[in-house]
Amino acid sequence: AGTGAEVTRNAVLGVPERRVKASLRSATMLPRVALVDPDLTLDLPPAITAATGLDALTQLIEPYVSSRANPVVDALCLDGMARAAAAIRRVCTDGRDRDAREAMSLASLLSGFALGFISLFIARATLGIGEAAYGSIAPSLLADSFPRRLRGRVFSVFYAAIPIGSALGYVIAGAMAEHFGWRSAFFVAGVPGLVLAALLLKLPEVARGAQDDDDTPVAAQGHPSTRESRNAWRALLHNGPYLTTVLGYAAYTFALGALAFWFPDFLVRYHGLGQARSDYMVGLIAVATGFIGTFTGGWIGDRVLRRTEHAYLLVSGIATLIAVPFTIMALTAAEPRFFFTGLIVAELMMFASTGPINSAIVNYVAPTQRASAMAL
Repeated sequence: AGTGAEVTRNAVLGVPERRVKASLRSATMLPRVALVDPDLTLDLPPAITAATGLDALTQLIEPYVSSRANPVVDALCLDGMARAAAAIRRVCTDGRDRDAREAMSLASLLSGFALGFISLFIARATLGIGEAAYGSIAPSLLADSFPRRLRGRVFSVFYAAIPIGSALGYVIAGAMAEHFGWRSAFFVAGVPGLVLAALLLKLPEVARGAQDDDDTPVAAQGHPSTRESRNAWRALLHNGPYLTTVLGYAAYTFALGALAFWFPDFLVRYHGLGQARSDYMVGLIAVATGFIGTFTGGWIGDRVLRRTEHAYLLVSGIATLIAVPFTIMALTAAEPRFFFTGLIVAELMMFASTGPINSAIVNYVAPTQRASAMAL
C-alpha cells in the first residue's frame, strides 16, 4: 500500500524489474479506522525493514523542506524524523526490538499525515474564513438592496449558487481528479474565484435598511463600537422568532449537508456504483433540484407573503416535512429507480426552503444586525 497509506487515499503498484511505479488514488481507499500494530512488523526481514524505514524517513523530509510547508506539517515531520533517525539502525540490527518497531510505525504514520492530509486541512480552514465572511455579509447587502416583497426570489437566486456550484464541483472536480490528479481540481474553482473576488472591490456600499419601509435607513459610513456590537449580539440572543428560525435552519442544513456529501459514498459502498458514476449522478441531481427547488421556493414564498407575514416559515416548514418520507425512501430502497427518485424529491423539497428561510432571518432582525444574524 505504500508508506503512510493507512491515512491517505493513495496506493502504489510497482514492478521493479521493469522500473515501473504507478500511484492509484481514490476516496474509497481511505479507511474508516486505521490499526497501527508494531507487533505485525516484528518478523520483517532486515533488508525490507531498511528499505521501508528509509522510505518513511524520506517521506518526512520531503514535506518538511517543501515551500508549501506550514507549522503543523513541520511539527509532524520533526517528530517523525526524530523517531525514525533514532530507531532505524536499532530495528535493522534487532528486528525484535519492539520499541524501535513502534517508533518506525509511528514515523510512517506521521509521514502519511504530513504529505497530504494536514496541508489539505489547513487550506480548507483558511478558505472557510473567506467563505464565512461572504455568506454573512452578502445577504445583508441584498436585503438593503431589495424590498421585503421580493426577497424570497432574490435570496433564491443568490443561494442557488451553492447547490449548483457544489454539484458542478462534484462533476468537474471528479473528472479532473480522475484524469489529472486531485490537486488539479482546486485550480478549476480557485482561479475564477480570485477574479470574481477582485470585481467585488468595486461593489458600491448600500445604506443599512434602505429598502425597509418601517425602518429609518442607517448611514453606511462609520463602524459600530465594541459596545454596539455586544448589544447587537445580546439582542439576537433574546429574539425568539429569530432563534427558532435559526434552529430549524440548522436541522434542515444538517440533513441536506449529509445527503450532499455522504450520498455518493453511500452509493459506492452499499449499492456497488463506481465512484465516478456516483459523483456524476448525485451532482447532476443536486444541480437540477437545487436550481428548480431554490427558485420555485422563493417564488412561492413571495406569493404567499401577500396573504400572511409568516409565509416564508410556512413554505420552509411544509417543504421540509414533505422531504422526510422521500429521504427515508432514498436511504432504504434497493433499486436505483426508487432511491434516485427519493433523492430527487427530497432534495427538491429541501432546496425549496433556502430562499424563504434566509428571507425570514433577515426580516426578523434590525438592518444593523443582519450581518451578525447571518453569521450566527
